[in-house]
Amino acid sequence: MSTDDSDRQSSIVADYDDFYNDSIIEWRDLGARYKSQNIFDVTEGKHYQNVLDCGAGEGSVLKYLDSSDFCQNLYAIEISSSGIEKIEGLNLTKLREVKRFDGYSIPFPDKYFDLVYCTHVIEHVEHPRLLLREIKRVSKSQLFEVPLDHVIYVDKYYKELHSFGHINVYTPSTFRYLLKSEGFEIKNDFKTKVNKEMLKFDMYRNKKINKTIVTELKLNLIWPLIDIAKRLFWGKKRYSEFGYSAYTCLVEPVGELEIMF
Repeated sequence: MSTDDSDRQSSIVADYDDFYNDSIIEWRDLGARYKSQNIFDVTEGKHYQNVLDCGAGEGSVLKYLDSSDFCQNLYAIEISSSGIEKIEGLNLTKLREVKRFDGYSIPFPDKYFDLVYCTHVIEHVEHPRLLLREIKRVSKSQLFEVPLDHVIYVDKYYKELHSFGHINVYTPSTFRYLLKSEGFEIKNDFKTKVNKEMLKFDMYRNKKINKTIVTELKLNLIWPLIDIAKRLFWGKKRYSEFGYSAYTCLVEPVGELEIMF
């Protein structure tokens, strides 16, 4: 990266230092339950020896993996000092090491990990290809999950997306394009939607909207009917691209990108 890029990255690291305070822990823990289940589902019950959480946050996903039979040893890297402090306070039995990193350079040797997972991180990264190459370098298999923010007329929502750090937006096919163009092969994948439990938490706890008959009708009747209408009128291909909330995939390296120009 250039000097200007390095200075900007240092500023980003500083901005995240105090990000993981107690006010967001409950919300992130709820999300981690579903993220960790997606990890178990996409790997189809496989057991790993050494697994790295790249962009571990405050350790909410690590906590669920630690209490499972998913792997023998867990490692974590995180850009935020407050996140690392939270992770260290969890006293996880399988966690062997947690390190701070700059968002790009992963401080481990080549092929050190059987699996690196990176869930809801790539959308925050200014230079995602640089991070993808580092993840590939240190691991044999890789697992990614990204939110599917690339809706129709996405430019109308850029301020909202930027307010929580989503500077990259994807559909399933655009994220697959990114991975394939960096020499990854998709081994297993699926798409998911935000479940009702998280929608309720976001509406009533995060956004502090009063619970009324109208809001309950939206959650339990109107929004499901809108989703059915999208399925009917959009068609299978369009709904597959724009009808889901997150994309999860298990990949393996198959080569390097050949740039022809």
